[in-house]
Amino acid sequence: MVWKTLDDMDLKGKVVLIRVDINVPMENGKVTDATRIEKIVPTVADVVSRGGKPVLLAHFDRPKGKVVPEMSLRQVLPALKAALPGRRVTFADDCIGAPAKQAVSAMERGDVVLLENTRFHPGEEKNDPQLAASLAALGDVFVNDAFSAAHRAHASTEGIARLLPACAGRQMQAELKALEAALGKPVRPVVAVVGGAKVSTKLDLLGNLVGKVDHLVIGGGMANTFLVAQGIEVGRSLAERDLAETARAILAKAKAAGCTIHLPADVVVAREFKAQAAHEVVAATACPADAMILDAGPMAVANIAKVFEACRTLIWNGPLGAFELDPFDAATKAAAIKAAELTAAGKLVSVAGGGDTVAALNKAGAAARFSYISTAGGAFLEWMEGKALPGVEALRQ
Repeated sequence: MVWKTLDDMDLKGKVVLIRVDINVPMENGKVTDATRIEKIVPTVADVVSRGGKPVLLAHFDRPKGKVVPEMSLRQVLPALKAALPGRRVTFADDCIGAPAKQAVSAMERGDVVLLENTRFHPGEEKNDPQLAASLAALGDVFVNDAFSAAHRAHASTEGIARLLPACAGRQMQAELKALEAALGKPVRPVVAVVGGAKVSTKLDLLGNLVGKVDHLVIGGGMANTFLVAQGIEVGRSLAERDLAETARAILAKAKAAGCTIHLPADVVVAREFKAQAAHEVVAATACPADAMILDAGPMAVANIAKVFEACRTLIWNGPLGAFELDPFDAATKAAAIKAAELTAAGKLVSVAGGGDTVAALNKAGAAARFSYISTAGGAFLEWMEGKALPGVEALRQ
């Protein structure tokens, strides 16, 4: 890899500043999902085992450069302690200055310090050099373990990495390795599944993928826009008719690049957008004028399964239908299970990411058998779009 990892660093006796993402959901002052906290444990444990003193830098919510008590990271301290049993975990009321310096200087071997919300300072999101220098002054080494925040050039993700010996943490390392396997130097043929409601939110993504993958499966409301672009009526379905020309340009670019685009041959239609609404399967060219397309049909799913079987690498972002409404999650579920089975059999490398995608794959019970599931959201999408991520670029050797 072109990024340094913990294996490349000398940590003995050093204060190691670790940028983590523990921006977890809260309810009544308690963490309701500690997944992000649990994922930082391998990096923290590794730093301690190598004789380093881990100091955690993180943001929480969007205080916009002001001190907002209800957005203090202090409230995640109990969940952090629970994830690191047997360790003394202390908290500093600021991420720079006297409170931070005192907390760091009081550390003993095996201790962990959590610093206050970096976004309480206006310089964080502005990537202010002075704030970055104040953060860097606290430690000897910088470790970025927050891929989900790597698409932002902030003081605690990009600025600080320019000032200290820097590397990727274990979670960041795993993410970069998975993404490199999916899009950087993948085993071909490669198929991408791109779903979701709107083409407009994924123009850069589609434009980048058609030049990099062999097959592109388009699902969800996005597929309707492509059907419209080919002169097919879609009734009352969600479709961005004003983007028909753009969709035709993407189809032409794919053809020139040798990328096969797969649109549903048949669809599931209903008259109401609600769970268990009366529905029927029709050809994609035969959507009734008073109906809306809510899922891909069984023929479409069978075609997707064949494409998966013919490919060696899969990258997935977005559902194939209105997956939050039963039974319009059927296509997403069936395709996800097929991908999971091929992955478990060693026939497919499967990487998926994005909020709706993770939720859909979890609902299908398929997520655990994918090669890698990214929870990074925006950073995952920007990577798929081919954009350079400032927090990652700053770690390049």
